[in-house]
Amino acid sequence: MAHKLVIVESPAKAQKIGGFLGRGYVVESSVGHIRDLPQSAADTPAKIKDKPWGRLAVDVENGFEPHYVVPQRQREQVRKLKGLLKEADELYLATDEDREGEAIAWHLLDELKPKNIPVKRMVFHEITEPAILAAAENPRDLDMDLVEAQEARRILDRLYGYEVSPVLWKKVMSGLSAGRVQSVATRLVVDKERERMAFGVASYWDLEGTFDAGSKHEQRMFPAKVHSVDGSRVARGSDFGQDGVLKSSAQGKVVHLDRAAAEALSSALQETSFEVRSVESKPYRRSPYAPFRTTTLQQEASRKLGFSASSTMSVAQRLYENGFITYMRTDSSTLSGGAIDAARAQVRELYGTDYLPDAPRVYAGKVKNAQEAHEAIRPAGDTFRTPAQTGLTGDQFRLYELIWMRTVASQMKDAVGNTVTVRLGGAADTGQDVVFSASGRTITFHGFLKAYVEGTDEGAAKDDAETRLPNLSEGDALSAASLSASGHETKPPARYTEATLVKELEEREIGRPSTYAAIIKTITDRGYVYKKGTALVPAWLAFSVVRLLVEHFPRQISYEFTAEMEDVLDEIAAGRKDRNTELGEFYYGSGDVVGLKRLVDELGDIDARELATFPVGGPDSGIHLRVGRYGPYLEGPDDEGNPVGKRANVPDDLPPDELTLEKATELFANPAGEEIQLGVHPETGLQVVAKNGRFGPYVTEALPEDAKKSAKPRTGSLFKTMSLDTITLDDAVRLLSLPRVVGVGEDGEEITAQNGRYGPYLKKGSDSRSLTAEEQLFTVTLDEALKIYAQPKQRGRAAAAPPLKELGDDPVSGQPVVVKSGRFGEYVTDGEYNATLRKDDSVEAITLERAAELLAERRERGPAKKAAKKGAKKAPAKKTAAKTAAKKTTAKKTATKTAAKKTATKTAAKKTATKTAAKKATTSTTTTTAKKAATKATAEKA
Repeated sequence: MAHKLVIVESPAKAQKIGGFLGRGYVVESSVGHIRDLPQSAADTPAKIKDKPWGRLAVDVENGFEPHYVVPQRQREQVRKLKGLLKEADELYLATDEDREGEAIAWHLLDELKPKNIPVKRMVFHEITEPAILAAAENPRDLDMDLVEAQEARRILDRLYGYEVSPVLWKKVMSGLSAGRVQSVATRLVVDKERERMAFGVASYWDLEGTFDAGSKHEQRMFPAKVHSVDGSRVARGSDFGQDGVLKSSAQGKVVHLDRAAAEALSSALQETSFEVRSVESKPYRRSPYAPFRTTTLQQEASRKLGFSASSTMSVAQRLYENGFITYMRTDSSTLSGGAIDAARAQVRELYGTDYLPDAPRVYAGKVKNAQEAHEAIRPAGDTFRTPAQTGLTGDQFRLYELIWMRTVASQMKDAVGNTVTVRLGGAADTGQDVVFSASGRTITFHGFLKAYVEGTDEGAAKDDAETRLPNLSEGDALSAASLSASGHETKPPARYTEATLVKELEEREIGRPSTYAAIIKTITDRGYVYKKGTALVPAWLAFSVVRLLVEHFPRQISYEFTAEMEDVLDEIAAGRKDRNTELGEFYYGSGDVVGLKRLVDELGDIDARELATFPVGGPDSGIHLRVGRYGPYLEGPDDEGNPVGKRANVPDDLPPDELTLEKATELFANPAGEEIQLGVHPETGLQVVAKNGRFGPYVTEALPEDAKKSAKPRTGSLFKTMSLDTITLDDAVRLLSLPRVVGVGEDGEEITAQNGRYGPYLKKGSDSRSLTAEEQLFTVTLDEALKIYAQPKQRGRAAAAPPLKELGDDPVSGQPVVVKSGRFGEYVTDGEYNATLRKDDSVEAITLERAAELLAERRERGPAKKAAKKGAKKAPAKKTAAKTAAKKTTAKKTATKTAAKKTATKTAAKKTATKTAAKKATTSTTTTTAKKAATKATAEKA
């Protein structure tokens, strides 16, 4: 029976859209990309293997012709699509409306080769019935300019990666990779760490006081800080440079107080009477934040929910495919007319007309290099469901709630109020005129802040924060209730978090915002960057890689060039630049521009040892860090003058900026593996030793030679307040006594105090609770422990990491899903199938949805063998690809679009839509009013 064939990317979309289109349509998925450039030599077609450019699979000698293959994993799906196409009378290519989606559509067209039937491009921004029906009724032609731009990006990335990566293999370490954007992102993180390493701390002091406005004021007391002494402003942190010295712009204009001067000034003001010198009041107004685009959603989900960028995109993908939100890869903050009406209707219903502006708010701006024709990320449909009406749970609920609140708030009135700055002064006993300053802010109408308050980085004040001051007038008398000198030190530049790195990449216009999550995942998976809390820390390996690229590929690794390439790709997408011309300049060069091929061919000698060597503590120390095959280590002179007489491994989790000369000396004194004899354990009679291990210093017992093979020595990590230089036998005995039994709870469960990777905690069965200090491990009583367990458990990054977890019933088997710890790591199981947690998954963050995904993947590989406990061992990432290259065909146009400019096969870069688990996070930081609005939908009047 004839039908209309609609092809989308994912099975979930196919099922949802098929339900909307109904009879007469067959909706099937391509399951992502159906073709790509070969991923290995085994995938490369035999006919091009012997070509000089065969390993690239791009004919750089003839118009940069790409040679594509259909991967083995996609062959069955392609056969299925071809079978469905035989009975179709129309073909709708309904992939995403961006460059990658356009390229996938072209690949489908070129591979399936439909004959004598109309081919239409179907696009939509949300998966709702009205949107899908409208898209089916209003198709367009394939946009070959977008396909050209995406193919140019894919070829650029292939040339860069396949030409530069082998240089890293030879000169730094095998198995490394270079990427046009990923290497630049790595450089950003390395450069930030270099700033921290070069940072010089400055010390400065000021005075802090609490002042009394008198009994006539309801709020008498308020804080203030010293502002000036004898007319010269007191120095603050921003007056010092990265070298710890006063900036030239501040010298002679500020007074730099040290401790002695600050304490003397404080003493001289103890009997001083103060008066108000000035009161400056200004109106405060804050407009709503624009609706989310991809990067702002990633940043805010990181701040408020603790999600990684990849987790955010994974959860958003599921929300989009199930019809809850609009397309999540967008650089636009615009809202459709229907969306604006829906948001305004909810403002009216939930907050009242007082919070609704007279005219709709329009957010028309797009970031530079914006993807084409997208709308902001918002709730789907022409009427919005409140979070409580969606039926969502877990991470999907929290992310939808964030998107919903931001969208509704974008159509609310401004927040208004007042800011006040008060200057008060008096004469010290020394005759110095000292002025203090106090600032306050009051919000008289919260406006959009009732619904949504944006998160902040580095502890900055939130937009709804208020600080009230007494109603003071110039000349009012004041007294100082307390005055004290306060010391401060400047802080080094903050490391990037995922949120701030995304922001930095976007501001520098590096790469495509829709790829940032994949870029961050790549540089962490490759070992160039690791996380310390939420901060991104570069490994020493990244320093070696970036040094090589900066010295030998300066143009390709520069921030400016990488941003310019995005402009070039936009020009290609707009049809204003030619793909082959731009690829030729990149690869072969032109005029003064040296191309990539020449740089690689004329690389010359590179001193691999020098690339991997970094001085510690200055060039005169004689101590160097070297990046070795098995990790970083130190070399330095010994007592006999041998320049490399000492070696010591560097702990993997020691950030580069913490490797000071003092730390290096400590590592040399206690190298990893070297034992410090502490004495004999008074109870066991075993020798107790201290060691510096891969993950830090620890104590352990030395088992006798005749001990059973199954015997394991007790170990205990040193507390943060301890060091290998000062630890005693008594300290070690206490550490080895852990875990300590605190007592038995009312339910009969034993409560123990334990020291874990993330700090001290209590454990009762599978329920763990954090302790605030390591010393509590020895002092916490049963009563105190029971009080801690009586409190509601706090989830998120502040919570203790439980070793096991119950998730709920599996949607397929109906059996309870739990997390267990096995010989080869943590895994999820429903009692029949086991699935190992992936690298980016964790016990703390795993959700039922993610566990169900892992179990579904495991079921596809068949039942587990009873004798094998490895269960869901990770499958190889690379599949054998077809060896026959897809031949180019002339693109035949069916509508008004001009003929395709060339016959080259169009490619799409392989999506890196990871399915990493959305991390457990704190509940979204919203006002109580917004929460009530989300769950009760009660109208609130101002």
